Amino acid sequence: MVGDKDFFIDLLFYHTQLHCYIVIELKTTDFEPEYAGKLNFYVKAVDVKYRKEGDQPTIGLLICKSKNKVIAEYALSDIHKPIGVSEYQLTQALPDNLKPSLPSIEELERELGMEQI
Repeated sequence: MVGDKDFFIDLLFYHTQLHCYIVIELKTTDFEPEYAGKLNFYVKAVDVKYRKEGDQPTIGLLICKSKNKVIAEYALSDIHKPIGVSEYQLTQALPDNLKPSLPSIEELERELGMEQI
């Protein structure tokens, strides 16, 4: 909560070796400059509300469907916090070595009571 309004960070971690919080924003769309402002806001809020003496500055990571490097550089150029932008890739097939450790779609649907009729 900041001011009198609730905000919701996608993921928040504490890195025990770096001694800092990590704020991660996930976007299913291409990078937009306003995403950097939102992430900057979250990083500042975490620094003010949770960071303790001895902690390093909070790191922000924005993960988008894709990014234009020039647009991302412009958006981040005057932000003086450790913030990065990265792309993600979806794969059609799960690597064979991971298949035994994860449930199938059918198992998930069955567990969630979403079986097809």
